[in-house]
Amino acid sequence: MTQSPRIVALAGSLRAASYNKQLVRIAADGARAAGADVTFLDLAEYPLPVFDEDLEAAEGMPENAARLKAHFVASDGILIASPEYNGSLSGALKNAIDWVSRKTGDEPPLAAFSGKAVALMAASPGALGGLRGLVHVRAILGGLGMLVLPEQIAVPKAFEAFDEAGALRDPKLRAQVEGLGRSLAALLAKLGAE
Repeated sequence: MTQSPRIVALAGSLRAASYNKQLVRIAADGARAAGADVTFLDLAEYPLPVFDEDLEAAEGMPENAARLKAHFVASDGILIASPEYNGSLSGALKNAIDWVSRKTGDEPPLAAFSGKAVALMAASPGALGGLRGLVHVRAILGGLGMLVLPEQIAVPKAFEAFDEAGALRDPKLRAQVEGLGRSLAALLAKLGAE
């Protein structure tokens, strides 16, 4: 790869103080330390209508969806921290995926996802740390042609896991999360070199 791997990092939460935003930023630090160029995207800065093909046919892709999609298309890989809402992923994350997956112009189908790699993580107040939701995210992204890293991290009791500055209290866990970011960057570098 002639340039650093380009990674998009985002959380599936709109909440300003989201544990998942804190978590994905830590993984992004690990990816940067491994030489990746990482762009953090806050879904709250890309408000989107609920995906509706009639709306798309009448008005085209919303401007925020097009801006979000451009980041995905330009990336080699994605870091996603997905909150668990009622045993699944958040509506905000699913809606963003639905808009970004839409074909525009003469691009190949699923240009924002297909052939790219993704690493998944979650933080949740519950005892399972968001594992149930990650199953659904993994299935969706795999179905869109992404290579989903087998390793993932789920942080239980998130209200206790992070300090006031958004850092993980447990240094071992912090190292694991940074390691997930490094793993994605290393995989992308290896794939780019082949």
